Amino acid sequence: YNDGEFYYFMDQETFEQIPLTLDQVEDAIRFMKEETMATVRFFKGKAFSVEAPNFVVLEVTDTEPGFKGDTASSNVTKAATVETGLTVQVPLFVEIGDKIRIDTRVGEYMERA
Repeated sequence: YNDGEFYYFMDQETFEQIPLTLDQVEDAIRFMKEETMATVRFFKGKAFSVEAPNFVVLEVTDTEPGFKGDTASSNVTKAATVETGLTVQVPLFVEIGDKIRIDTRVGEYMERA
């Protein structure tokens, strides 16, 4: 969770809460919602970065409407915003409310989930 200053991650074994700054989580946080499992990297006992899972499923909260006849094989894309605020390019058939799988390593749409 975020308290406005720090993002807190909980160790699943010790239940210790690890506070991290936006600089430490910036690359990963755009793919994560609360209760998402993440990898926190440590160096000499201090956390220094967060890695999101390779794939996440997020709900589309905003996008332009598709057009009748749009198909999965279409190479045309449009911007879609997901529940974390991230904007990704998706095929025209993706609509608000759809859940989509995103590859967090490249930040790209994979498929509808």
